[in-house]
Amino acid sequence: MIAARAALACLAFAIAKAHSEPVDVELVLAVDVSESMDREEFAIQRAGYVRALRDPAFIAAAQSGPNGRVAVTYFEWAGTIRPASIVPWQIIDGQGSAYAFAAKLEARPFNTFRGTSISGALIFGLSALQANSFQGGRLVIDVSGDGPNNFGPPVVAARDTAIAGGVTINGLPIMIRPSPIFPAIDRYYSQCVIGGAGAFVLPVRAVSEFDTAIRRKLILEVSGDPGAATVVPVAVEPPVDCMIGERVRRSLSDQFYPELDP
Repeated sequence: MIAARAALACLAFAIAKAHSEPVDVELVLAVDVSESMDREEFAIQRAGYVRALRDPAFIAAAQSGPNGRVAVTYFEWAGTIRPASIVPWQIIDGQGSAYAFAAKLEARPFNTFRGTSISGALIFGLSALQANSFQGGRLVIDVSGDGPNNFGPPVVAARDTAIAGGVTINGLPIMIRPSPIFPAIDRYYSQCVIGGAGAFVLPVRAVSEFDTAIRRKLILEVSGDPGAATVVPVAVEPPVDCMIGERVRRSLSDQFYPELDP
């Protein structure tokens, strides 16, 4: 079941390939839709991405590199990747293309699902970067979420594989309703999820911060300019148990099969 869904998702990316073209950045937006994200949070998060993609400052940043264009794709994940959520790769080189991508994202239905596989999102994001036909100056996976990895491969192994492939992983930990498993999810993301050249974590602690955080993060990612956004530092001490999600899940008596979600 997992293999079949992954194959379908990869096929969707392959079908959506554009002609080989140099771009300044290849950006993967990987968004958490696990059950810990309630519909209000998710709706606000989705709207934040749509508004950020239409923002003149983001569009200007996308045009600011030597090629004047970036390539962007979007997908949602929980315990597994949600193939129906994929917005295929598109070059953004001005208002028209940015608005077109935002409209495709806005039209996608949404729902929540079981499990939290950050590792699965990173592996899928890496495959999307490797499978496309763009030539990007920088490769970036932008992952948002509100809980630790609890399904699929260990998150550190997935992170290290992506970094070895030349990818920078940035994080948007959502702390509006802190995870009971690990409330300091910004520290988890800082130590267990992000990595690569210029990687950063930008926590969201209130609903009112979503729009600003998403806009700043996207501008920074496509411009590569550290001055383009305010990055909130997180403490790196004490060390984080990067397997905390898996350990808690194994302690529960319930069977846990997110791959059976419709």
